[in-house]
Amino acid sequence: MRKKKIVVIGGGTGIPVILASLRKEDVELTAIVTVADDGGSSGKLRDTIDIAPPGDLRNVLVAMSDMPSVYGQIFQYRFRAEDGPLSGHPIGNLVIAGVSEMQGSTYNALKILSKFFHVQGRILPSSESALTLHAVFKDKTEIVGESRIADYPGTIDHVYVTNTYNEDQPTASRHVVNAIMTADMIVMGPGSLFTSILPNVVIPEIREALVGTLAQVVYVCNIMTQRGETENFTDADHVRILHEHVGVPFIDTVLVNVEAVPDAYMNSNEFDEYLVQVTHDFKGLQTENVRVIYENFLKLVDGGAFHNGDAVTEEIMRISERRSQ
Repeated sequence: MRKKKIVVIGGGTGIPVILASLRKEDVELTAIVTVADDGGSSGKLRDTIDIAPPGDLRNVLVAMSDMPSVYGQIFQYRFRAEDGPLSGHPIGNLVIAGVSEMQGSTYNALKILSKFFHVQGRILPSSESALTLHAVFKDKTEIVGESRIADYPGTIDHVYVTNTYNEDQPTASRHVVNAIMTADMIVMGPGSLFTSILPNVVIPEIREALVGTLAQVVYVCNIMTQRGETENFTDADHVRILHEHVGVPFIDTVLVNVEAVPDAYMNSNEFDEYLVQVTHDFKGLQTENVRVIYENFLKLVDGGAFHNGDAVTEEIMRISERRSQ
């Protein structure tokens, strides 16, 4: 029997949680990862050597690898603040940057590093060029740069991307469109709506592929609202924004966590970008014409509220099996 083809789209720290569980399933797995990060180590490296930012790709590489955990720990190790020019850089970012320069592209670097790390599946940058994220707010203010968006005190109307190093229209990385068009299922999220998921979606070729694909599209809704991005958002608001950016309703199923995060649980020092739990709007979701699965997807770890990757994966596989019957 042919393996199911599952494509996961996103970035940040959200999709690695799902990918780490999905890679253990008997599926053909592809991760499409944002390249619009311009903050921290990724921002410094992309400005220095003209490459796609490596941070989100690094997290996905580790999540999809079956290497012993100590290798992942080495790859994720971040140099200390007193380490001069190396300060704040994870070892993995430097490795991806070096191999990208050596091989002439981030795409080629990921092919090599995926073999090196025994990655279970395929990792594709959403574009082979670094992208710059633009956010247009309701008051018509435009903020340029992913790392600056959350600091503006307004409500985002829409986002779009441009190529960082030239004025050409952003294009999808090789094989990205084909992966979406031939997939059995596309999983979007979890992750920051405007800065991790939408930077992939608004690339014109990817947007068109999401409209044209016959794949089942599943959105894993965030558990918490996010400062500067989704303040006061309901689950229906997340779906509505995705539909507005694509231009048509394209999401088939939404996975929504119903387990409550305990009061005063969140570590406000470490997770200060997260505000309150996403509220539920069943009527709003009905308006978006999506099937909704309410379940306990919550995992509490070290003062943070995350998705339980195994629980989400179990639901994803259940949906996939139902569709094939």
